[in-house]
Amino acid sequence: MSINQIVTPLDSAVLETNEQYQVYFKIVNHAFNELVEKIANEKICSPIEASFVMQYGELLTYSLEAFRIKYLFDDDEKMRIDLTESGFPNYLEFRYLYNDLELKQEHISKLPKLETVKSEFLETLLKDKQPIADHKLHQAASLVYYTSVDRKFIFKRFVQGKILAVENKDRDAQYMVSWSFYDVTSNRPFICFMYFDLYKVKLEEYKEEIYKVLENTADRDISVDMMAYAVDKKLSNLFPKRLRKFDLGPLHSVFAKGEGAITHTIIKAIVNKTFDLSAYAISVAVEEAVSTGNFTEGSFFNKQQLQVWEAKPTKKYLFCPHRVMQALYDNIPETINSLTQDPIEIRSLKLN
Repeated sequence: MSINQIVTPLDSAVLETNEQYQVYFKIVNHAFNELVEKIANEKICSPIEASFVMQYGELLTYSLEAFRIKYLFDDDEKMRIDLTESGFPNYLEFRYLYNDLELKQEHISKLPKLETVKSEFLETLLKDKQPIADHKLHQAASLVYYTSVDRKFIFKRFVQGKILAVENKDRDAQYMVSWSFYDVTSNRPFICFMYFDLYKVKLEEYKEEIYKVLENTADRDISVDMMAYAVDKKLSNLFPKRLRKFDLGPLHSVFAKGEGAITHTIIKAIVNKTFDLSAYAISVAVEEAVSTGNFTEGSFFNKQQLQVWEAKPTKKYLFCPHRVMQALYDNIPETINSLTQDPIEIRSLKLN
């Protein structure tokens, strides 16, 4: 099957051929790298937030490259793309990747030595003038996968960032902490930033408790004011002041599922040969909740001060190449006009 014959029926979520893998990974890597760069340049977030977006983005693209190596020559296992509209790998793929690397040495022990594989390849290509057999290619890819991929750089379901002191003179809080998670339901990556003060406690003695509560409470996609309240409720010595949540996706491409207007318009244009197979766009939604005051909850002997939260209107952005942007304005102007600002142009992708 050539790349021009890729089909994506709604009940199918598996990449079947090497060509499909190559196209998929090129699109996702390119789109995400463009997104991370533009988020920083467009001042959608502060410089310190942009630096963390880049770090979490690097973990995600590293994981995508690990997927590419893992599946490229594997005829038995096929990679699963999300069944909803996210366009990203299914959450379970990240879990399998992490589990694979826990058994790294066991897998390596069952494979031939790298020098042996190199010698066989050279003899087959130069002496015998024959192509390398598929199972040999899979062996080589597996060797690269298990010897070069580092488990600590894989994007896990929850990734904790460090707590930093806020240095801005106009700061509204003492500290900022970031974290990221891959939501199981939507199969999309999210990045969160919380600004907070501490009360009657030092950061070093309270830090592990903060990390524990964030992982147990803020590791999935819930409304930003509900997330802020849940963290506030469980950390009596922490006063959150502002919480921001970045929803990175969907990635609209030929591989996305669902009937969203943007995805549908792009796929229709690809089917009609108006767009190349590499056409894509990526949505980003930013939710924010701020503290507007506080109130006291609990009994006389167990009182706790909690914040009153106000959720700001969600800001919606779209990043896409110029040609895609024009087509979206022509076909779904109402959807595009509902964005917080005009679509942000990013570079198109050429597959050949």
